[in-house]
Amino acid sequence: LEEEGGLPELHPSRYSKGSVDGLDTIYCDFDTIDWTRDAELDRRQRLLLDQSCKGQGIVGKIKKQAYRVQAWVLVILISAITGLFAAVIDIGVDWLADTRFGYCKSDFMLNLKYCCQDINNDNERPGDTCADWQDWGSLGGVDPTSSWAWMLSYTAYVAISVLFAATSAWWVGIFSHWASGSGIPEVKTILGGFVIHAFAGPMTLVVKVAGLMLSVASGLNLGKEGPLVHVAMCVGNALSRFFPKYAKNQAKKREIFSAAAAAGVSVAFGAPIGGVLFSLEEVSYYFPHKTLWRTFFCATIAALVLQLIDPFHNGKLIIFQTNFTHSWMPIELIPFMLIGAIGGLLGALFIKLNLILCEFRKTSGLRKWPVTEVMAVALVTAAVSYMNEYMRFNTSEVIAELFNECSSSDTSPLCNYDDAPKTMLSLALASATRLILTVFTFGIKVPAGLFIPSMAIGASFGRIVGTLVGMFANAYPDLWILEECRRETNCITPGVYALIGSAAMLGGVTRMTGMLEKRKKQCKYRGKNI
Repeated sequence: LEEEGGLPELHPSRYSKGSVDGLDTIYCDFDTIDWTRDAELDRRQRLLLDQSCKGQGIVGKIKKQAYRVQAWVLVILISAITGLFAAVIDIGVDWLADTRFGYCKSDFMLNLKYCCQDINNDNERPGDTCADWQDWGSLGGVDPTSSWAWMLSYTAYVAISVLFAATSAWWVGIFSHWASGSGIPEVKTILGGFVIHAFAGPMTLVVKVAGLMLSVASGLNLGKEGPLVHVAMCVGNALSRFFPKYAKNQAKKREIFSAAAAAGVSVAFGAPIGGVLFSLEEVSYYFPHKTLWRTFFCATIAALVLQLIDPFHNGKLIIFQTNFTHSWMPIELIPFMLIGAIGGLLGALFIKLNLILCEFRKTSGLRKWPVTEVMAVALVTAAVSYMNEYMRFNTSEVIAELFNECSSSDTSPLCNYDDAPKTMLSLALASATRLILTVFTFGIKVPAGLFIPSMAIGASFGRIVGTLVGMFANAYPDLWILEECRRETNCITPGVYALIGSAAMLGGVTRMTGMLEKRKKQCKYRGKNI
């Protein structure tokens, strides 16, 4: 190149020039990336840098090193801000969800947990209240045990839930329709080389975060875990504009998007390795060796930032993080396989029903009234969910209770085999109702993820199976297959069955299997992997 006296000319591109928010780009919306041309652009940029740094001595070396470390600085910023957004969403969802039941008289901005800090945390259950908490039903001196108080609480619960859902849908429709859904299909498309500028724009980020808090807090059967991948990608797109190496090179920017996707999964499930596997196996098209290390680094830092903020004030990255102490017996592999089969069948049923509903949305006039549809689904969901204690509260809190390992001092109905028939009936109704409602919820125009409702459905029927096995073990402890039950009082842990049920249902719905091992919180108990 020095002998020829210049740099090579770029090959002409078939793509037109465009501009997005003042940032020049060689691609317009809905173009596909020319990977070869972008690689040539990157090589040209490095050659220009080398040429400009010649003869500058130490200054030239500093410029070269600054260019090389851009990627690491960028992933650090992405991971830190993603962890911050995840903490804000967790705190916001907890507070908004509790406002459906009442408010804290001492400080309106406190949610139920922090308003009632005198509750014994070991026996705390969703919905436990204290003197500082004002229920809507007892507002104005109404007797909290009267039917009128129940009616007031029910009406307030339904009305606030519908208000949250409608506001989220309205924001999505007015400001950014790209903020609806989980965003993972679009993330896969973009990482495969498709260009959709507005999908990861600043307005989409704002609407996604605010709308996600409202939609999750409304009690709809959806989760925030999938949309966190979209949030992380929006953060990565916004920050990459300030780094010359990635600002105008869409192919290089995809490497940053891969790391951002891993950070999103990392803060969603508290599993950095699971985030890397998700990015590598599920969403990325181009994943070179250097991107693997940056992705792992980004996912790890994001989880550490969330851990430092500690939004739940219990040292856990996620509210349903588990730590079982009792081991499982080889004979339990039989009910484990049964749970897996049920999860696969229910997953296939969900996919079939949801496809039928999607076709109906396309052919009917329902798609012309997205806010009305969201309000109708929210109304039915809230009206039905309030009747069942395993659907009334935040879905993550319910999952945490279903995963709970019972202790001798635990007062939860899940740990009392005397009330097992009533509890199992409630769980069965919750699982079936949630499955039907999730079919109608997934696809409406609000920020929504599928992971959490799938896990809740699976955890419910898994806990039923675990309770049945536990009752059988208590009734026939002298059987040779239950030899360990003679040495331990609680040889069966129904929470383990709930965890396996959630993994089975999630695998049946998403068709992901291998990476679920890491995504399920890397749970261990007594040295054995679940």
